[in-house]
Amino acid sequence: MSDLDHVFSAQGPLAETIPGYRARLQQQEMAHAIAEAIKHNRQLVAEAGTGTGKTFAYLVPALLSGGKVIISTGTKTLQDQLFNRDLPAVRDALKVPVTVAMLKGRANYVCHFHLQRAMSEGKFYSREDAAYVHKIQAFAENSATGDKSELTSVPESATVWPAVTSTRDNCVGQECAFYKECFVMEARKRALAADVVVVNHHLFFADVMLRDEGVAELLPSANTVIFDEAHQLPEVAGMFFGEGYSTSQLMELARDAHNEYLTTVKDCTALPEATTALEKAVRDFRLIFAYEGARLPVQKVLALRNFDDAYATMQEKLTELANVLESQAARDPAVENCWQRALALQVLLQRWIAATDTNLVRWVEVFSQSVQLHATPLSVAEGFSKQLNAQPRAWIFTSATLAVKSDFSHYLAQMGLQEATTGHWDSPFNYGQQGLFYAPQGMPEPNSAGYAAAVAAMALPVIKASRGRAFVLCTSLRAMRELHALLKDAFSSEGLEYPLLMQGDTARSELLERFRQLGNAVLVGSQSFWEGVDVRGEALSAVIIDKLPFAPPDDPVLSARIDKMNAEGKNAFMEYQLPYAVITLKQGAGRLIRDERDRGVLMICDPRLITKPYGRRIWQSLPPMRRTRNVEDVVEFFASSPIDPA
Repeated sequence: MSDLDHVFSAQGPLAETIPGYRARLQQQEMAHAIAEAIKHNRQLVAEAGTGTGKTFAYLVPALLSGGKVIISTGTKTLQDQLFNRDLPAVRDALKVPVTVAMLKGRANYVCHFHLQRAMSEGKFYSREDAAYVHKIQAFAENSATGDKSELTSVPESATVWPAVTSTRDNCVGQECAFYKECFVMEARKRALAADVVVVNHHLFFADVMLRDEGVAELLPSANTVIFDEAHQLPEVAGMFFGEGYSTSQLMELARDAHNEYLTTVKDCTALPEATTALEKAVRDFRLIFAYEGARLPVQKVLALRNFDDAYATMQEKLTELANVLESQAARDPAVENCWQRALALQVLLQRWIAATDTNLVRWVEVFSQSVQLHATPLSVAEGFSKQLNAQPRAWIFTSATLAVKSDFSHYLAQMGLQEATTGHWDSPFNYGQQGLFYAPQGMPEPNSAGYAAAVAAMALPVIKASRGRAFVLCTSLRAMRELHALLKDAFSSEGLEYPLLMQGDTARSELLERFRQLGNAVLVGSQSFWEGVDVRGEALSAVIIDKLPFAPPDDPVLSARIDKMNAEGKNAFMEYQLPYAVITLKQGAGRLIRDERDRGVLMICDPRLITKPYGRRIWQSLPPMRRTRNVEDVVEFFASSPIDPA
């Protein structure tokens, strides 16, 4: 038996030290593949079904490799879980002298400079913020890390945080009086010295492109880079391999420059005039867009009435502010920082409006208070492959959802992974016994007027049979709100007392905790609940999906990618849109069965699963559950399930 086999065996160190550990052949095989990739500096794309234990499968060979390892996760929540729970457990089990560190973006750490300024100015959005800032000050004086996630008494959504943390724009760097005690710099030092560093995807790609968050310093010495939840990488990489800016950056610049007038250059009367003028120009620019939530291609944006004039005025007022700041920059590092930001924003504004790169899709996203102007690459493959080939190291990409029927070609093409080997390991769960896949009969076409009502009507007997305990996952916020209203009426008219929750009622973590505690709730959600949600046990016994999750064809980036692929003679639907829908659907379906004891019904209402030729390709990519089209089988399944009455 090899050392790796022993570690994962029923008598090995993991089984001895980790409660509930069970030896799994799939986990062991995956760990061997990752160890080989690390040993030979290869690229490995590894799909592991739910329950495989992929975290341990990559942690064990990574910790035993003896080299420096960067592990990137999908979210800060997973990052905290990996650093605080999984990594220490495996390290202790293996008894290896490995040092570990966690690195987050600078906005996650209290900034001494901005905290002191906020305290001295005493201007806050609310009384709560005024109270919170004293808690943050006490925390900053006693914390070893300054990581705001450790201060649980101040909500992460509190409006005080931007005032007491730094951004890439407003950090004054080595000129700061608090540079030696800076939490961000300390986090980077720990990361540079550590054997294993845990980051997240946004931080990784922001740093690769912007060289600002500390990862760029880590990469040259890293022998292995591991991406968990790697299915998220194409979208995240696209955000950072492109260009763009938000009008909120202009407003923040104006605000910070005005603060410098109040505290540092009070005699410069031209400064408040320039900041006020820029703020007005930005607000006027926002007003030319009709409503929030819009995602508009550049052709529609440029055709808007008054767009050219409003954009030119914004550029003009930014230039005027930059000139005033330049005249005062020598007087204080913070003023000079504002001037440098103004110069950088001038370049971004000019570059976006005059872009000629045919690989970039220009588009605009409208929010209630701001406008984001994007230039997104049609493909991240070329940009990312440069990172892959910069120097020899192992690159591991793992997720439960990377392939379509064990075919990885879509993902490999997206990420430029021409040299990668692939591996697929099925879930160890017995889906044939644990799950039932139900596709109802008689559903109308998804674009028909009465579709939501039909979904609600078909879902109701399933919810009754499962006695609540259900997720209803929707492909849009509009469908979510409509289905919630329909189910609310149906529950009322039929006297059903299952608690009905909806995404947005409160923070996602609080909503999930309520769902778990209630035990018989129905939660209607959209994108936030399709992945990264783990509800084990009987509290979640049915997952109902309204439609196949095809990306909206009017999305500016998707539309441009489709046009480009079709122009190249490719089949954009089969090569891009369908794989995207399958991977997303697998994520949603993966919410249902989370451990060996879970049982439940997966219901997909979309009739295209049955009526379209591509439907077979979709359902064959899902877990191998017993399939039915009869609701009586659903009722019988739950009648035989060991679910206690609510």
